Amino acid sequence: MNAYTPKALAHRMADLLGKAIQERGHALLCVSGGKSPIPVFQALRDIPLAWDKVTISLADERCVPVGHEHSNALLVETHLLQGLAAQARWIRMIDTDKVDEAALAALAHQAHRALAALGRCDVLVLGMGEDGHTASLFSHATELQQALDLRNLLTCQLMHLNPAPPEAPYPRITQTLAHLLQARHILLALQGPAKLAVLNQAQQGADTRWPVSFVLNQHTTPVEIWSA
Repeated sequence: MNAYTPKALAHRMADLLGKAIQERGHALLCVSGGKSPIPVFQALRDIPLAWDKVTISLADERCVPVGHEHSNALLVETHLLQGLAAQARWIRMIDTDKVDEAALAALAHQAHRALAALGRCDVLVLGMGEDGHTASLFSHATELQQALDLRNLLTCQLMHLNPAPPEAPYPRITQTLAHLLQARHILLALQGPAKLAVLNQAQQGADTRWPVSFVLNQHTTPVEIWSA
């Protein structure tokens, strides 16, 4: 387990991205939303790197229009795609103002195609909630079993949360477990004793009560845990 500070995690991300660029000429970074990554984004964006060879996308997104205050895309655009990192190529999961229930299946398919075209992720940064979710793999999501099924060939999955959290009552689009595990490097960041207690539970074995456990208890991709 690594000692988490925003600066330390940002430098680890930059190091891995730099190595990917050296080896393959480009790098793909996928990040999560929420308030916790903001200091990491602000530290990362000022680290010298061949940012014009980096593509950035999302691990998950809330089904809201472009520019919506609760979108993960707006968070990334505001806090990461600034300074030196403004040179990076940016791929949103949702790139439209027309977001309603009738359009969700089509939006999820478009997101699937966009992610599939990007290829294998070099650096995937995940967070974890106190309920054990990661990306938008929630224990109470209607489509959780499909999203966790390693035979699922989709890169991402539409998710309906039941019940929906009152602070963000939106369906989600999330990378599937199978696609998350294709990443070359997975970094899981968490802070606080409550989340550490959930982590300890989740490390005991894969359990749908804590969807992050399916990321932790697998042998496809090593997971670096960054904890404070």
